[in-house]
Amino acid sequence: MKTVLFLCVANSARSQLAEGLARARFGDRAHVLSAGSAPSRVNPFALAVLEARGLPTEGHRSKSVEEIDLATVDVVVTLCADEVCPPRPPGVRHLHWPLPDPAPPGADDVRREEALARFEETAAAIEARLDALVPFL
Repeated sequence: MKTVLFLCVANSARSQLAEGLARARFGDRAHVLSAGSAPSRVNPFALAVLEARGLPTEGHRSKSVEEIDLATVDVVVTLCADEVCPPRPPGVRHLHWPLPDPAPPGADDVRREEALARFEETAAAIEARLDALVPFL
C-alpha cells in the first residue's frame, strides 16, 4: 500500500480536507496522511465540510511534518498557493495543487455561510484532483 502525504503550512484547512476526502476515495488502496510545517489547529469549517459529506472527522488533528516518517511516504501533494510551501522530502514523487487558503487572515470577520462556501469550493477542487493520484497508488 502506498502512502500519500498532503502537505501545507498550518495543517488546518486544505490538507485536512484532502486527508479526509482521499481516505474516503481510496479506502484501503492508500495510507493517507496530512501535516504542516507550522501546525496550528484544525479549522472547524474543514471538519464541518467533511461531516456534511458523511465523512469521519475523529482523529483529525493538526500535525507537524516532523511527526511523519518521511521514509515511508511515496507521494507528497503540496497545497500551498500564496504562502511558501514547506520543503518536501527529496526523492519522493511530488504533485503541487496550488489552492488558496479558504481561511485567510481576517476570515473570522466573515459570515458563517461565506466561510462554509469557501471551504466547500476548496473541497470540490480537491475532489476534482484526487484522480491524479490513482497512477501512483
